[in-house]
Amino acid sequence: MPREFSRNQRLGAQMQRSLSELLRFETKDPGLADVSVTAVELSKDLSVAKIYFSLLNPDDDPQPALKGLQRAAGFLRSKLGASLTVRHMPELRFVHDDSIARAAEMSRLIDTANDPR
Repeated sequence: MPREFSRNQRLGAQMQRSLSELLRFETKDPGLADVSVTAVELSKDLSVAKIYFSLLNPDDDPQPALKGLQRAAGFLRSKLGASLTVRHMPELRFVHDDSIARAAEMSRLIDTANDPR
């Protein structure tokens, strides 16, 4: 009987939970205080983890947070390796997830289109 979720999905979900906790409690960079991990995608061979993040304020510039995450990648990878049971910890690559800002813009456009003025 096949499993409902693949190993990639299970490991990605576990990495997302652990990364969220690490960013909230372990990192000392104030630029990472408003960063939220939205998704983790793993390559098929589990060598690369693409980590999607968003900011609490969607209007903020994501570049400082991206640079802070890239600086903290080694620390985060070592902490993840200690908490997860995998032989090789994937390389962490960070990508800004702007879906919240796009959704807010779409909602604003729909509201203006439905405005009876």
